[in-house]
Amino acid sequence: MRRNAPQDATAAPASGGASGATSPAQPQGPLGAVTLEQLLAQLPPGIRVLHDGGSPGRGGKGTSGAEPLRWVEPSELEDPTPYVPEGEFLLTAGLPFRGDGGTPERIDAYVRRLVDAKVRALGFGVRPYFDEVPDGLLEACRRHGLTLIEVPESIPFAAIGLEFSQLLESDNARVFRQLADINRQLMRAVLSPRPEHELLAALVLRVPVWALLFGADGRVRARAHSSSERHSSGERHSSGERHSSSERGSAGGAASTGGSTGVELSLLEPMLQRLLSGSGPRVEMDGFEQPGSAMVLGHPLRSTKDANLGALILGSDEALTPAQNNVVQSVVGLLELLVRQRTSGSLAPSQLATALLLHPDSLASGGTRHVNGLKDLLAQSLSSSRSAAVRVVQGIKADQPGWPAGDSPVRELLQWRRLFDTKLVEITDYGFAAITRLKVDDALVAEVEKLGWRLVIGDAAELGSLPAAYQRVSSLRSKVQSSGRSARVDEVSWSVTGLLGREAGTMLASRLLEPLLALDAGKRDPLLAVLRGWLAENGSWDGSGKRLGLHRNSVRRQIGQVGELLGRDLNDAQVRAELWIALQYVDGMAD
Repeated sequence: MRRNAPQDATAAPASGGASGATSPAQPQGPLGAVTLEQLLAQLPPGIRVLHDGGSPGRGGKGTSGAEPLRWVEPSELEDPTPYVPEGEFLLTAGLPFRGDGGTPERIDAYVRRLVDAKVRALGFGVRPYFDEVPDGLLEACRRHGLTLIEVPESIPFAAIGLEFSQLLESDNARVFRQLADINRQLMRAVLSPRPEHELLAALVLRVPVWALLFGADGRVRARAHSSSERHSSGERHSSGERHSSSERGSAGGAASTGGSTGVELSLLEPMLQRLLSGSGPRVEMDGFEQPGSAMVLGHPLRSTKDANLGALILGSDEALTPAQNNVVQSVVGLLELLVRQRTSGSLAPSQLATALLLHPDSLASGGTRHVNGLKDLLAQSLSSSRSAAVRVVQGIKADQPGWPAGDSPVRELLQWRRLFDTKLVEITDYGFAAITRLKVDDALVAEVEKLGWRLVIGDAAELGSLPAAYQRVSSLRSKVQSSGRSARVDEVSWSVTGLLGREAGTMLASRLLEPLLALDAGKRDPLLAVLRGWLAENGSWDGSGKRLGLHRNSVRRQIGQVGELLGRDLNDAQVRAELWIALQYVDGMAD
């Protein structure tokens, strides 16, 4: 241990950042940390930085002063590394280097062990063992990139530890003030027009991370990027595109700002799948070689009933301090509240329903101001804008035609609100109906179909045309039910055969034409040909004869046979129409 010696008022000023100021100063470094530079600035004159080794294990970066310190500890052991934590400022009077310990090999091994243990810096106190820092120690520190500081006899090691403790206590008070200020910023962000984007911006302003907010459907809802050199860049981006394994974007933004670039979105796919498919509170961890992504943390966002509502994924090159983790947890909690509010509750749908129930004709007869107000309420219910198009979606349970069968609709309702990002969902006897701003791409359709559902997806519509859009969607529901395949209104051929579909049309043909189809091919095929030709000529005997190459009486006789077999009045226009439709599906049925 160092002896307490009187301070030398004529000692040379420190060259490594220590100042002669004796009044306490508030640390201005990273949130919740005391750095070596801050500590040296508070010590009396005489401290000299002989070599600034930068980050542990790196040479000559000149950045070690900005790295946070865990503790200050003196040790005269030949190998103190089992007893020192990462980020330590280790102090020694040189006892390990006396005698055989002073050989270049022993000194080199000592320094190498400190670097491997991620010791932040080594302080060497001159006297009583050495009058100056050994040259071999300085050379070894330069070789291995360890910061070396000369401590004059006038500064006891105990004074350095005491100053660090006082700075740490002062820093804790600073952190509490900063956290209070940050919480005010977060509250303002929540109340802003774009709360999710503003929350991420406030996060990266104070914590050196990149951040990605995903919805429950895997879409990137918002992103933000913090410069690793200036934790205040707060560059923000937003996206509504679904992220997939083929997407080549970067999680943190462009590298042109000089900060962390984050990781490619495709590499986050496994973590995102675990977050969205798991249950219970937890944090997923991973790491990648890309800058700013040595540590990647995933936080799930959940409802009060443990339903997955989304995820927040953060990346950084270094472990976060407790205070920074406190900020992250606050942001996660606020984001969770936002997504819960978006999927589970809002005043807009009730206002919209009340307006339409009390004034059902207001869409057609209301003034511009009233209609615009309704459009605003619709947009709020869909997390959209007034001018954005919407569409009607209906879902049919493929393997449970009798849906619902006593199940509570709450879970299903929340599920569809979450997947389609809307508050306007109705549970129906066939399944559900929803109004959404999403285009409902193939990936979302596939996700819903995995759950055992089939969709009818409407075309783009506005508020006033939603009833007609709903009718178009409803007209396709029977086709989807019979075929077992999802359908889109804008991809369907709007004819009777197009709407009926192959399966339903085949069923119609087999029922109406069953007596004919039961005949052997020699009798069946001529009668089907005559019936098709006669209907194509609108029942004209002469026209049918010319078309078929038969005498009109022969056509009359065979049509009579068909009428008797089918037991139908072929003079009835509706019967003719049904038979004509059924004939479109006969090909291949009778073989």
